[in-house]
Amino acid sequence: MADDSTTTVAGPARRRGATGSAHRWVVTTVGFLVTLAVTFIGLLAITFFIGRIVPIDPVLAVVGDRAPTAVYERVRVEMGLDRPLTTQFVSYVGDVLTGNFGTSVSTGRPVLEDLARVFPATLEMATLGIIIGVLLGVPLGVIAASRRGSWLDQAIRVVGLLGYSVPAFWLGLVGLAVFYARLNWVGGPGRVEIFLDGIVPPVTGLLLIDSIIAGDWEVFGNAVWHLILPASCLGFFALAYIARMTRSFMLDQLSQEYVTTARVKGVPERLVIWRHAFRPIRVPLITVIGLSYAGLLEGSVMIETIFSWPGIGNYLTVALLNADMSAVLGSTLVVGAVFIGINKISDVLYRVLDPRAR
Repeated sequence: MADDSTTTVAGPARRRGATGSAHRWVVTTVGFLVTLAVTFIGLLAITFFIGRIVPIDPVLAVVGDRAPTAVYERVRVEMGLDRPLTTQFVSYVGDVLTGNFGTSVSTGRPVLEDLARVFPATLEMATLGIIIGVLLGVPLGVIAASRRGSWLDQAIRVVGLLGYSVPAFWLGLVGLAVFYARLNWVGGPGRVEIFLDGIVPPVTGLLLIDSIIAGDWEVFGNAVWHLILPASCLGFFALAYIARMTRSFMLDQLSQEYVTTARVKGVPERLVIWRHAFRPIRVPLITVIGLSYAGLLEGSVMIETIFSWPGIGNYLTVALLNADMSAVLGSTLVVGAVFIGINKISDVLYRVLDPRAR
């Protein structure tokens, strides 16, 4: 009888626990989606009003500054710029949600089509850059913290300082002059050599993956040869930030009592550093790495310009020079959406690694 009573009581308790977990999951998911939607609408509002505030007339970018007044007014009406600002914003939101970013004045193609063509190139370069930054930055930060005050710590801090202070255009030009023009260790400007451009059919837009799918190892090797230097330049900037933040996090953990206790118990120093001190900083490091990755995707304009890299940064530069506001706003919106997406992914990973945040 006692067993039956226990089972009877435990059954509803388990059901209530399962119902409570499901309810929390639904509330969390709905809150996540609402936050994502509000953030995206805010991003749309910012890009829209930027396009109306900047001293660039989108009508003149289309018709030219010598067009007759009648032509100017007709195009202005066709572009909907004669309507109230709120009506223009609602129309802009509707167009974006349906994938209509307008037509680029520079290329004559839909902006969304251009972005689908150029963004994978930036994604490929930034992804390799953040991999380099993480693989080198995290160990360097840990080493600097564990040997605080040593010459090695000072050298790593100098590297981090250089990463913050060296201009991107200078680093890119020096890299091209030394490693490409003089030593010929890496490829020059462009994504591949001209005679290999367009050989591999685009599937994902990522040339390394597309060349593997096509089984064209010549294009793959040439693409890697051209990718190494610009990705290393981006990786250097990511390395500096990640190493500095890792060192700061580790210094805080190494001063905690539980680390001192582990050392007193005779735990090997390697285990003290990597098991006891490093594990707790994985959660804040996710945010740091996510922000670094988003920063590389957004801040690659100068590197892409120097290396003639056909990515979104180069596309945005050309659009700005041509007063191509549809392309500028579309590129800005994509970069902002990437920031939002990476931040949300970081939040999810944060909850996975830290049960206290669930």
